[in-house]
Amino acid sequence: MVADRWVTEYVRVDGKSVHLKRSSGGSGVPLVHIHGFGISGAYLMPTARVLAGRWLNVVPDLPGYGRSERRDHVLDVHALAGALLSILDALGIDQAVLIGNSMGCPIGLEVAHEAPERVDRLVLVSPAGGLQNQPLPRGLGQLALDVMRESPAMVPVALPDYLRFGPINGLRLFHQLTRFPSLERLLHSPVPTLAVLGGRDPLMPSPSRVGEVARLASGHLVVALVERAAHAVNFSHPEELANLIEAWLDGRLLAGGTQLPAGVRVIYS
Repeated sequence: MVADRWVTEYVRVDGKSVHLKRSSGGSGVPLVHIHGFGISGAYLMPTARVLAGRWLNVVPDLPGYGRSERRDHVLDVHALAGALLSILDALGIDQAVLIGNSMGCPIGLEVAHEAPERVDRLVLVSPAGGLQNQPLPRGLGQLALDVMRESPAMVPVALPDYLRFGPINGLRLFHQLTRFPSLERLLHSPVPTLAVLGGRDPLMPSPSRVGEVARLASGHLVVALVERAAHAVNFSHPEELANLIEAWLDGRLLAGGTQLPAGVRVIYS
């Protein structure tokens, strides 16, 4: 089915059906968008649609999420990374730019560490997990605060997904996520990485703290800030995020001549 130059497809992963949307235009290394916990890829579509003007984009619902077939148990980050590699195999994608949000960032990092030859570059938007979200009650409080800060337009997109996934499954997976060493993985990313933070995101450390930590990174890491965004930057600020990603992919972000949108700035490079 084709709508707005997007194709809806299903592929088989471990004998189960996986739903995805793929842009029918664009070229170059494919951009693969990875959603957060308890939710489908639908909320990533605003940014993906902007990027589809130039690039081939793929937005899957990971196994057990959205319109993909349910699993007998909830897959952890490592298993979801393996499933994402299987999705790339099913689509014949040898190498991709991975664009993760929230839990999608640890998944992208796992893929990059496990199979760096499959990842051209890595974009981490609001990379959740680790000490910043511990202990669990603190992380849940941050999550509740973020719900209040997100765009009301996200409710009809996200609520059906969360209800389908189930609160118990969501709680268990969020607990796993708080124990995932996101920072350590990020500091040792084996591929060029762009991290994008929302200035109003309660799940993330302060931008100044992130800048301090980023100085410890090995390799190529750029950190940018969308000042008015909360956690779901891909949904709330698609034009700003797409502008950042395109400038970075083109090598223009640090060249000095790129005009970024108001409220968007690079805080570490």
